Amino acid sequence: MSNAILTLGLNTVWTVLTASMVFFMEGGFALLEAGFIRQKNQVSIIMKVLVDLIFGVLAFFVVGFGLMFGKDAHGLIGLSGFALSGHLSHLPATIPHAAYWLFQAAFAVAAVSIVSGAVAERMNFKAYLLYVIAMTAVIYPISGHWVWGQNGWLARLGMEDFAGSTVIHAMAGFSALVGAQMVGARIGRFDAKGRETAFAPSNLPLAAIGTFVLWFGWFGFNAGSTLNAEATDIAPIAMNTMLASVAGGGSAMLYTLFRHDRADIGATINGVLAGLVSITAGCAFVGPWAALLIGAASGVLMIAGTNWLERLRIDDPVGAVPVHGVCGMFGTLMVGLFAIKGGLFTTGHWHLLLAQFVGTVVVSLWGISMTFVTLKAIGLLVPLRVSQAEEEMGLDLAHHGTAASSVENPVRLLPIASSAKPLHASIRGESLLGRSTER
Repeated sequence: MSNAILTLGLNTVWTVLTASMVFFMEGGFALLEAGFIRQKNQVSIIMKVLVDLIFGVLAFFVVGFGLMFGKDAHGLIGLSGFALSGHLSHLPATIPHAAYWLFQAAFAVAAVSIVSGAVAERMNFKAYLLYVIAMTAVIYPISGHWVWGQNGWLARLGMEDFAGSTVIHAMAGFSALVGAQMVGARIGRFDAKGRETAFAPSNLPLAAIGTFVLWFGWFGFNAGSTLNAEATDIAPIAMNTMLASVAGGGSAMLYTLFRHDRADIGATINGVLAGLVSITAGCAFVGPWAALLIGAASGVLMIAGTNWLERLRIDDPVGAVPVHGVCGMFGTLMVGLFAIKGGLFTTGHWHLLLAQFVGTVVVSLWGISMTFVTLKAIGLLVPLRVSQAEEEMGLDLAHHGTAASSVENPVRLLPIASSAKPLHASIRGESLLGRSTER
């Protein structure tokens, strides 16, 4: 067997394995979100994650992959490779095209799953299905092309985002911000004067298990982005991923312990995720001490971002906006400071930091604007929000005819037919991750 064939085989196995780890993160999203929301909506969130996988993969295969990785048109968009057909010679030659598509499809699904938690418990299932198709077919692929596509204009500018702190997390996190604001807060989250009422998570052990699943998958997310089983930086990337995650969880835990005299499990969980999100851009570019600093800062920044959302009265049941949006942008900027090659603190050069700033702002604004336009258009076809009667009953029974447990569901029910008009409250608000602890 020639060295070339052996290398191709190793790279194929590595890419398919790590793509599988990233796809397995959908189980983490499902468990995490189901644990943070109320029990009457747990089936609903599982169904939304299934929609992410089923329709997200199909939309990305037919349209999204070509827009993102097709033959470049002026650095703005791809114009080939739809359904893996047409001009594909520009794709990496070190792995089969099918393996490359599989890995990128897992990333596309992860992006839209970030939004599902922010709109949980009140978004119309049909509206969410349509949004998933739009996100994976158009919104994510076009901005992704600017950074990761052939000759993308942000890549030419010098932006570095190894595994997607901005391409995936900041873009989707700020899209989640728009989605949460447009569908409004859950009934009862805020009173007429804007004072919040904390909704206790239904199952924190379930949320914790989801976090461990996501944590595991993230090593495929970051190290797998080498797409090369023989890459010398696989181990440093994995090490930086671990260091940033424990630093993020540790800083959030210690903050709540010394600020409120109790270690908050919800904040600790999201602190770990904040560390993972923040190091995703720079895991291949920074040293271990920088990874620790970035992760630790992101844990505290996540809490600050949560408090910011509360003041704006925007309802984000799982903390998707502070974890993915705020920390995704932060992690991308930190590459401009700490990158071994080109970082301001390491080399004294400003160009990389400026490129990171332009890139993360532009991509985040793209997610915000396109999500706003898309949801407005979807709202013309179907209501964005469920009716008040459906929301109070719970989406599990109202939309899916069953409940998460037999205790709740002694008989199987059909979805209700409600004449109540959709609730389009302009209430804005929410706390961190639906935590039940008092501040």
